[in-house]
Amino acid sequence: MSQNDGLEIIRALDELQKERGITKEVLLDAIEAALVSAFKRHYGSSQNVRVLIDPATGKVLVLARKTVVEELDDPKGEILLDDARAIDPGYNPGDVIENEVTPKEFGRIAAQTAKQVVVQRIREAERGVLYEQFSNREGDVVTGAVSRVEPRNVVLDLGKTEASLPQQEQISTERYEPGMRLKCYVVEVRKTSRGPMVMLSRTHPGLLKRLLELEIPEISDGVVEIRGIAREAGARSKVAVLAHDPNVDPVGACVGPRGARIQAVVAELAGEKIDVIPWSEDYSTFIANALSPAKVVEVRPDFISKVAMVVVPDYQLSLAIGREGQNARLAAKITGWKIDIKSESQVGLGGIPRFEIDF
Repeated sequence: MSQNDGLEIIRALDELQKERGITKEVLLDAIEAALVSAFKRHYGSSQNVRVLIDPATGKVLVLARKTVVEELDDPKGEILLDDARAIDPGYNPGDVIENEVTPKEFGRIAAQTAKQVVVQRIREAERGVLYEQFSNREGDVVTGAVSRVEPRNVVLDLGKTEASLPQQEQISTERYEPGMRLKCYVVEVRKTSRGPMVMLSRTHPGLLKRLLELEIPEISDGVVEIRGIAREAGARSKVAVLAHDPNVDPVGACVGPRGARIQAVVAELAGEKIDVIPWSEDYSTFIANALSPAKVVEVRPDFISKVAMVVVPDYQLSLAIGREGQNARLAAKITGWKIDIKSESQVGLGGIPRFEIDF
């Protein structure tokens, strides 16, 4: 490696240290280790060598290392004590003698190897920075464009990296096309040799929670608190909210003027219906609220079995149950209670429960 090549590499290392925070010493150590392998590979040498790079000039030295011994077992890696003391009387057993063996043409190999190591370390540093950026966003919402649609996976372009939306995390009613922009919930970020692997979800309850926080100032400010979410992605969700200010209507704050706020979230979730209900520490009240939009006449909770019998008007029975039991199922999920729904006429006649659901 010529003097100019050596100085060029040292200047490049100095720039990398300033711009990317990769310390010059770390890079020099990596280059020296790589040059040891390159020397042995190109020259078929099995001798013990060390490569030294002058941090000021970039000059490369290959030093053969031999350990001083009293009995010779490995001529390539050892030297007899008498021979060592012929060089310098101060040598003792266990000392290491270094002798320069730098080949004349090694400079070209050194320059190529140094560049390869620098490029590799830059890529590793960039992948490390990306991982740190995205690992801090676990549990957050990101926006990306669909890059490609695979049989069981949708790949999104997040700008600096790609992310995966697996089939089980996709909304079944959505159809994804290249270029389509989506908001997704970051479920997990894994560190791989190719960079961060970002796993996304469109079905996670956290996506709904974060979208509400982004759309509704009272939630992001902490005036209104989300106490629970039950979600069947793409179909319907229930959100229980509580206001910490007595002058604020938590449901009204979430719905917004003419439903504008909640409709913005609904639009983002492909038309998923969202029931916003007031949370209550009173179990009967909360269970009745959870069955909204159905009207409830009475709730009879059994705290031992955690089963609540709910009485509704006859004409509200199908509404309370919902299509294929969806309304009752979501109410059970968000309250944590098993719900046994009866109509008023059934209660009056002592009839058998018409509908019973567990969460």
